[in-house]
Amino acid sequence: MLLRSAPRRLHLLHPHHLRLLSAAALASAVPAQAPTEWAEAPLASVHPAADDASLFHVSLDLSAHRGLLASHAAAGQFLPFRLPASPYPIFLAIASPPPPPQPAPEALAEPASCFEFLVKRLPGTPSARLCDLHPGDLVHVGASVVGGGFDVARIADASDVLVFATGSGISPIRSLIESGFAENKKTDVSLFYGVRNLQRMAYQERFDDWESRGVKIVPVLSRPDGQWTGERGYVQNVFSRMKNIVNPSSVGAILCGHKQMTEEITRVLVADGLSKDRILTNF
Repeated sequence: MLLRSAPRRLHLLHPHHLRLLSAAALASAVPAQAPTEWAEAPLASVHPAADDASLFHVSLDLSAHRGLLASHAAAGQFLPFRLPASPYPIFLAIASPPPPPQPAPEALAEPASCFEFLVKRLPGTPSARLCDLHPGDLVHVGASVVGGGFDVARIADASDVLVFATGSGISPIRSLIESGFAENKKTDVSLFYGVRNLQRMAYQERFDDWESRGVKIVPVLSRPDGQWTGERGYVQNVFSRMKNIVNPSSVGAILCGHKQMTEEITRVLVADGLSKDRILTNF
């Protein structure tokens, strides 16, 4: 399901501006202080993820840090980065899925040796410095991932799961989907994914795979070109028009993205009878 264009957006925190960032990145689960232990690892790849180079795919080679790889236990967790000449660390949501808790003994594939990230390049910030690096360059990262991720056990009984992502908030949602979350055939999973236009929509090349895993994708563009025939506007407005919640106790929701979106979607869901305990974020 390639949508007539390219993809992307980020997940970035730093302790001095925690209150100013989007709800996708803001996290009580993410410590405001820098980690006390750091590891050094090379970048495996860095390349644009959007036509305007506002987003980048970044892959970190952790083959020499198996303990760090093993600390990734849940979709939605973060890894701290400390970049040269930066006065503060940044925390990036991991886009690649965590390893399965008990890999099948007959599995022949090598265990993953990289963490992947979707990074928004903000000029003059550590994220821009990261995106300007090259494969093989060394970076300092926390010796362990941080945050609890999405507590999906709270909605394990849901027959309908509504997932909402805007911009780079799709990064930890990719991790969630590719960890097998949506592959329970008894659960209907819908992803409302909003960006400005197709040129900034990350992971379009993965949509067919996500749909094969049981995810219904509803792309929403706030500033589409004249040829776009899909949903227009903002995720919260599109959902408000389409929603049909009959039994709130059977519904779960997962939110990641702009603060306004998460707040408005939460209000709509609670007004329709959904308990806040069944609305998940990764912060």
